Amino acid sequence: MARDRSPIVKQSRREGYALHPKAHRIMVKKTAPPGQHGRSRRQKASLYLTQLREKQKVRRIYGLLERQFARLMTEANRSHGRSGEILLQLLERRLDNAVYRAGFARSRRAARQLVTHGHFLLNGRRVDIPSIRLKEGDQIKVRAASAKDGYFSGLEQIAADAAQQLPAWLKADPKRLSIDVTGLPTREEAEPEINEQLIVEYYSR
Repeated sequence: MARDRSPIVKQSRREGYALHPKAHRIMVKKTAPPGQHGRSRRQKASLYLTQLREKQKVRRIYGLLERQFARLMTEANRSHGRSGEILLQLLERRLDNAVYRAGFARSRRAARQLVTHGHFLLNGRRVDIPSIRLKEGDQIKVRAASAKDGYFSGLEQIAADAAQQLPAWLKADPKRLSIDVTGLPTREEAEPEINEQLIVEYYSR
């Protein structure tokens, strides 16, 4: 399975956005883009560059490769409604994102790894595909065999750290090791510092 293995801190510095909890600490000290000449770069902020950087930022927030992201944008454009908002809803409905949003992982990368290792059941069936799209009424549950793992025994503390970020469309129960999908995500429940219109404009060129 293809994935972006480049360092998450370098990606964060490139986009000027902390893509992982540990990136916050590093970016306080290193605010310039990565590379030997990062601090001396003086690129003119053209409209194209602004659109490109926003697209790259969102793609990296959710951990998608370019082809995957472009397919979602195509689907969003073909759907009824605002393309940018639909794109964000499709991204939020990914299984790995739901695991992260519910507080079962400290980052989307960690959530993706948990899913690919087959630790979860979706509606009673074992799954290992992070991009599975969730719908209202779905239930995600940690496998009985995985529940004995040391990681999940400390899940309540991990979930407590993310309790304030739990969106309304998810209901998480760390004690039962389950997540219920009670609705669909709204634009307000996606990442706040995103200008989705720039992404729509980028792919409309």
